[in-house]
Amino acid sequence: MGGFDFDCGVSDEILGTFLPIIIYWVYSGMYIILGCFFDNYRLHSTQDEHDKNLVSKPTVIKGVLLQQFIQAIVAIILFTLSCNLLISFRNGFSGNVPVFGNDNESAGTQQLSPVLLIFQFVLAMFVLDTWQYFMHRYMHQNKFLYKHIHSQHHRLVVPYAFGALYNHPLEGLILDTIGGALSFILSGMSPRTSIFFFSFATIKTVDDHCGLWLPGNAFHLFFKNNSAYHDIHHQLYGNKYNFSQPFFAVWDIVLGTYMPFSVEEKDGGGFEALPKKDKKEN
Repeated sequence: MGGFDFDCGVSDEILGTFLPIIIYWVYSGMYIILGCFFDNYRLHSTQDEHDKNLVSKPTVIKGVLLQQFIQAIVAIILFTLSCNLLISFRNGFSGNVPVFGNDNESAGTQQLSPVLLIFQFVLAMFVLDTWQYFMHRYMHQNKFLYKHIHSQHHRLVVPYAFGALYNHPLEGLILDTIGGALSFILSGMSPRTSIFFFSFATIKTVDDHCGLWLPGNAFHLFFKNNSAYHDIHHQLYGNKYNFSQPFFAVWDIVLGTYMPFSVEEKDGGGFEALPKKDKKEN
């Protein structure tokens, strides 16, 4: 596809398309195993997961695979278009022209600075957060969209790792696929950089839905938006709060949709994410 290869001979475009999918299932599988051995770190009991969730795990797996199939098609199209535009841009000039976003070929000539790479990464995070916050919030506010589209994701009252991308196909296309495409395009990142960005976004999304409150989890230290934060949103009393995903809680805090919470140990074992009383009463 006109891409630039890693030493393993696989193009950046192929890795950027399929590595996040592989990471999704590997990282989810890790949490399934951890959940078997660290039952006392669950935010909900296995019995709650069985009783409260309104969809079976085989159905969830099929729904996630469908979304990932659609995402892969869009990613391939997007990478192909970006490569063609890059070639057209370069052919329109003569001489040695620095190409924005081409951090692989430039390894021997004009390497992108770490500052620019960090800027692209942070900008992509901001774009994705912004898109997903407002689209996600609107799907809660619009009764038709919630009933017929977004409610599918909320069939998982008790979230678990591999259910992170269980959505209606249209929601998956709007929130995740289009949001990812916008973050890629507007940040100006290359396919090589996108491998790391989308892999990180995938890990963060799975972690937010893992349903565990494990000690030493770096995401709990650096992100207010974490598994307990998102668990609040999946409960009936938190349905109108904590829309932010997948990285920061900035938009919730700025626009007044942040529900403060604390994580407390339960008497019978495990943990529980508890909202502050004033917000829960509202």
